[in-house]
Amino acid sequence: MSKIKVAIVGASGYTGAELVRLLVRHPEVDIAVMSADRKAGQSMGEVFPHLGGLGLLDLVSLDEVDYSNIDVVFCGLPHGTTQEVISGMPKHVKIIDLSADFRLADVDAYAEWYGHAHQAPDLQTEAVYGITELARDAVKGARLIANPGCYPTSAQLPLVPLLKAGQVSAEDIIIDAKSGVSGAGRGPKEGTLFTEVSEAVHAYGVANHRHAPEIEQGLSNAAGKAIIVNFTPHLIPMNRGILSSIYVKTAGGAMAADLRATLEAAYGNESFVRVVPEGVSPATRHVRGSNHCLIGVFDDRVKGRAIILSVIDNLVKGASGQAIQNMNVMCGLEETLGLEQEPLFP
Repeated sequence: MSKIKVAIVGASGYTGAELVRLLVRHPEVDIAVMSADRKAGQSMGEVFPHLGGLGLLDLVSLDEVDYSNIDVVFCGLPHGTTQEVISGMPKHVKIIDLSADFRLADVDAYAEWYGHAHQAPDLQTEAVYGITELARDAVKGARLIANPGCYPTSAQLPLVPLLKAGQVSAEDIIIDAKSGVSGAGRGPKEGTLFTEVSEAVHAYGVANHRHAPEIEQGLSNAAGKAIIVNFTPHLIPMNRGILSSIYVKTAGGAMAADLRATLEAAYGNESFVRVVPEGVSPATRHVRGSNHCLIGVFDDRVKGRAIILSVIDNLVKGASGQAIQNMNVMCGLEETLGLEQEPLFP
């Protein structure tokens, strides 16, 4: 059986580098082409020295990509640029989009949050929002996957099963999330300079971060009614990782042990999502470089409330790793292929 021919469009960013790092050891994949307009003509080793010596083809411009023999496209272009590009791709290719361009099912909501009209509303109707563990059956038959954002992945994995079970209230959900600087991308920006982020932590996108409607979309679907969350992201001076501290009202007298039992039942057979034992606080260093999500649950001191902690690597489970997990499901492969590495510690 021939290997799956993969194109990585936008290979010079952090998510592109992670796709290469993971896919180069995937036993069923051949990286056939990689594009990066500003780096076109360069080798991957020149752009990312840690990926040198792998025998990869040089980077090409987007216009040079030939999709005729490509089976799967990973699209890692900036937000707002992907809709038009994907519209021009042939129908035979499966597409996994790592931007936000197809994550919001409501095209009007997309226009509101991203500042311009949706450029491919017809394609939006076929896009599957792909948190793999929560949408596996839909992912199997999809041609276009909207790969979820990093913050939404860390928030929805613990909250969706609990909302479906009616164990937490749809009201007053507070998500206090902290991310490493790689979540801001590789492009040079004043706000991500070393002296701007080192020895400090700061909130950003306060009350208007674009991941809020994405989180609310998934939680509303789970609860069967509209949900608005209090979501505040923070930038932490570390390279990678997300810690979401989630504060909820419990329902029906549920305690942390009940929430933990529900999550264990939901994810007990999953390879990448694990509920940690009672009293254990998961940390980003426990998932670094891996496709894992660890979840901890605690009773709050405030009666009727609980605290949920969720950690992922924003570049792996929050982006490239989940994209590969989705590809494996789409192509009928073992879901863990290319993602078997354990976290790097310390």
